Amino acid sequence: MTTFSLILIGDEILSGKRVDKHLPKTIELLGERGLQLAGAEIVGDDPARITAVLRRAFERAASGEVVFSCGGIGATPDDHTRQCAAAALGRRLHLHPQAAELIHERARDMALEKGGSYDPDQPDNVHRLNMGVFPEGAEILPNPYNKIPGFSIERVGGGAPTSTQGAVHFMPGFPIMAWPMMESLLDTKYAHLHARGAWGERSIIVYGAMEAVLTPLMEAIEAGHPGVKVFSLPSVDHPEHGRHIELGVKGVPTQMVPAYEEMLASLQAMGCRLGPELVRIV
Repeated sequence: MTTFSLILIGDEILSGKRVDKHLPKTIELLGERGLQLAGAEIVGDDPARITAVLRRAFERAASGEVVFSCGGIGATPDDHTRQCAAAALGRRLHLHPQAAELIHERARDMALEKGGSYDPDQPDNVHRLNMGVFPEGAEILPNPYNKIPGFSIERVGGGAPTSTQGAVHFMPGFPIMAWPMMESLLDTKYAHLHARGAWGERSIIVYGAMEAVLTPLMEAIEAGHPGVKVFSLPSVDHPEHGRHIELGVKGVPTQMVPAYEEMLASLQAMGCRLGPELVRIV
């Protein structure tokens, strides 16, 4: 089964200057297609840390994972993602010819909007080409907002393309650019993975119980229903339910339902005080 993960790059998130919006949006975009996020990482603008994070991402991609990376692909001194991706792969950087064309096209559009003429040899236009310097073997990732592309590294492990091979897709940190790029990938390259209604969650509020008391039940449910995951979300100061535990199961609906029914019957037999049930099918 193909898994998806997210990498967020930038000091502005860790310093609190920007509140991350990518994580909830990625969860939303995947959920609308019956998919789930397997993991997420945040890393600041430190080249050594970024390289280490990307090296692990490429290893996962070689095993079939799809990784979305947002941030740090610009051409200012605090943008290190392109260089770190090359270092993590052990590849050289080069100006991608198609990216160069798109960057020239964007710069030309900007000059026309200002009523001027376009000079490709102007220093700022030459500098803009750095945004198209990608690791060797990268493919461009179209940016419908302003044409400045991101890039993708596919077939990390080499060999011919397969339906289970992963990739790392690099997008800008700006949501207005990154989200359409991510959505386009999900609806084209990964459309065959869409699985609406393929999994769900069902849970119930349990008042006054301790997780230590419920743990044997949770272990028994997982052992008796392979493929189903049991989860426990305790709360001590919920505005409506006060101290409680949300206890539930998640998995393929046909497996989830009998597991939940067994769990509910066990809770009732234990004399637990139960609250409302919660159901989510994706």
